[in-house]
Amino acid sequence: MGVKPPRVVDPKVYPVVGIDDHLPALPAQALTPQAVRRRFGDLHPWTPEFQGDARLFDIGRKPTPASVLVPLVERDNGLNVLLTQRADHLHDHAGQISFPGGRVDPRDAGPVDTALRETEEEIGLPRARVQVLGPLNTYSTVTSYVVTPVVALVHPPFDLALDKFEVAEAFEVPLQFLMTPAHHHRHAAEFEGVRRQFLSMPWQGVDAQGRPHEYFIWGATAAMLRNLYQFLR
Repeated sequence: MGVKPPRVVDPKVYPVVGIDDHLPALPAQALTPQAVRRRFGDLHPWTPEFQGDARLFDIGRKPTPASVLVPLVERDNGLNVLLTQRADHLHDHAGQISFPGGRVDPRDAGPVDTALRETEEEIGLPRARVQVLGPLNTYSTVTSYVVTPVVALVHPPFDLALDKFEVAEAFEVPLQFLMTPAHHHRHAAEFEGVRRQFLSMPWQGVDAQGRPHEYFIWGATAAMLRNLYQFLR
């Protein structure tokens, strides 16, 4: 039986125990819309590296199915990943960087429908601008969500309308940066005798006011991005 995980207030305080610069960066030709679309069209087998830490902890909550959209925005200089920063007051994963998405509603037709609906509700991205490519394997979070990442191409132009109750900010990170393991940091943490490792991918970007800002991508979001790396590799 696991233990209840404490709330991680600041993941940056946990030491970096390794950087995965021994792994190759994905070449630019593997990260074009055409190449990513082809990868989802073939049947080449793959194994996700991260399946989640839910097995380590018991929080007394029934597993909840959820979906997130992994939006790959087509820009002139390549694909960007559209991410959100969650509002600080939320009960689960407050203040963290995440993909748009949420729990499955009984009225949803399936994981894809959940991801599209939640994305439109959270950030106002219209379905008409989204071309779904397909799902990746599920990821089980320590907060007992079983998450299906749904990868999609997003075709500009579009205007976002953030649900300020849930989303503090939306921003983009180049897919090339995230698919370069030299930017993947491994952190070690121990909670009541349970050892856990998690990834981070710190991105030096610019906030909505045009000021330099570090976006600390970590946890489930970083793990799902690493699984995308393994899938595209």
